[in-house]
Amino acid sequence: MAPDTRYKTKSKTLKRWQVRDLGALWQYDASPHCWLPGQPEKQVLLDILDDATRYNVGARLYPAETLLAHLDFLSRVFTLHGLPLALDVDYHSFFFTHTPDAFTQLGAALHFYGIALRYAPTPQAKGKIERRNDFWQNRLPALLAADDIRDLEPANLLLDQLLPHVNTHEIHRELGITPQAARVQAMAEKRSVLRPWPACPWWPYVWSLQTKVRVGDDGKVPVRSQRLSISAPARSTVTRCLRPDGDIFFLRYAPEPNATPIVLLHSPVF
Repeated sequence: MAPDTRYKTKSKTLKRWQVRDLGALWQYDASPHCWLPGQPEKQVLLDILDDATRYNVGARLYPAETLLAHLDFLSRVFTLHGLPLALDVDYHSFFFTHTPDAFTQLGAALHFYGIALRYAPTPQAKGKIERRNDFWQNRLPALLAADDIRDLEPANLLLDQLLPHVNTHEIHRELGITPQAARVQAMAEKRSVLRPWPACPWWPYVWSLQTKVRVGDDGKVPVRSQRLSISAPARSTVTRCLRPDGDIFFLRYAPEPNATPIVLLHSPVF
């Protein structure tokens, strides 16, 4: 079920520019594709690759490329592997704003934890992650079809098994070693700038969809299909945080590094 590549000309190994340190730059991209068999609509694969070692730190399928999908994916990867210094991204509106010195909401979340954005002007400038997207497109749909996996949850479970195999067993043609070996070598040579995941009280709120909400004269705010009372003065403004799992929090103010979150209302998903 995979494409026949027997007659393709084998490409020559080409050394490309790369950063020296593990975690100095992660290449990040979204790949829309018909990943699930038998479904006409496309899903999106969010994928992150360490530039120095080619270690695939994360890959996950989502129904569509949305801000909540990016927030969910990045918080998962950072929790498992730590924080890089920068992400290499494109000029998508999730990352780039034409207003000088301004951040998108996703950019503000990254800036909150000291992660910079570097913009690639062309797809060729993100060649490493683009080739990894091709790698997954050539393999993953065939594997999902072979196992008759038609839903995102079991597809992501399979991806969680494939990532360690790719990192540990497949020799990268440019490096001449596996990504895991390159990662171990970088750690041994003290070429790692990865920072540990911070035990920050703002973490669940930074990685959420934030909007400003005005408290009504009745002292209530809209929550899904109802209005609930909140511990805030009437006509004051509070911050609504929609988590990727569907939980909704109302905070007294938006995330601030030198403050502590004050939760006014929490509406869990039932």
